[in-house]
Amino acid sequence: MKVVPERLKQAAIEILKGLHASEEEALLVTESLVRADMRGIGTHGVNYLKILADRVDAHMVHLPTDLTVVKEDDTTALIDGGNGLGQVAVHQAMEMSIQKARGAGLGCSLVRNTNNIGFLAFYTLMAAGQGMIGIVACNAAPSMSPWGGTEPLLGTNPLSIAVPGGFDLPDIVLDMSSSVVARGKIRRAQRMNENIPLGWALDEAGIPTTDPSAALKGTLLPIGGPKGYGLALMIDVIAGILSGSQYGPHIKTFHQLLGPTGIGVFSMAIDIERFMPLHQFRQVMQSYTSSVRGTKKVNGVSRIYLPGEIELENERRSLTDGIEIDRDVAGSLNELLEKAKSPLRLTEE
Repeated sequence: MKVVPERLKQAAIEILKGLHASEEEALLVTESLVRADMRGIGTHGVNYLKILADRVDAHMVHLPTDLTVVKEDDTTALIDGGNGLGQVAVHQAMEMSIQKARGAGLGCSLVRNTNNIGFLAFYTLMAAGQGMIGIVACNAAPSMSPWGGTEPLLGTNPLSIAVPGGFDLPDIVLDMSSSVVARGKIRRAQRMNENIPLGWALDEAGIPTTDPSAALKGTLLPIGGPKGYGLALMIDVIAGILSGSQYGPHIKTFHQLLGPTGIGVFSMAIDIERFMPLHQFRQVMQSYTSSVRGTKKVNGVSRIYLPGEIELENERRSLTDGIEIDRDVAGSLNELLEKAKSPLRLTEE
């Protein structure tokens, strides 16, 4: 069903406030969730609210979020997320990284003891919007085995890098998991009673499967085989171990009521002006991206996209056409609105 973005935002805000989130963090988390849905990343959108509500009811997420700056100097910071909303913790971390990069050329902030942070481009684009390069990576609950194994030990451990675009181009942002596909897409296939493509996952016996239920009991496959495994492991070390958070098999999934997740996050901002004038960087990016788009194409391909460009077009289309969300997700949101004693309900637009 299609929902107008502002109405979906209003619903999310009321649900979050009903869960005892502060006004400020409700606005921030809503912006992250609804923007994910607008960009076509429904696995990181408002469907999160039902899972969050269950965790709040079980006293496994603390709201309102209480952040603590554990350590800080001119270029680095360590933040304890207080087992609250991950979006709030990482937004603060990136703001601090940008501020430090503005003063010292480079800023790096780590977060420990937090939860699901949504789609990572939300934070790296903050830096790109300030004329900087933004980098964010985080670990996650085990869903992928080391290369050659069948037992999940590592998370999908995503990475995002955003850079300012050319003069008449949007900022360019990479946002990817270390696995072939995010686990949320397999959960969605299970909900929709659909098969998944071969090459996404193995079952418990280590055999390639198209059954999402078998895949969720088995292991996701790393992108690029041993390369994705190595990337996931290194992200776990930097975001998890270095931050003093949980890592590897010690992280708990956000999707089951097993206790605090213990997610760790790495964020960095790099001031481009410390290396070259920003206008010069944009000029080079203008020429570079023109070369990328002008590359000779294979048969059947009419356009070469830059990283994040498809998602940006989805976002712009959602502003005029509305956001496509599953009816079962809309139903769960309406139940949460009723629980929050809100008169608002989501209906087909």
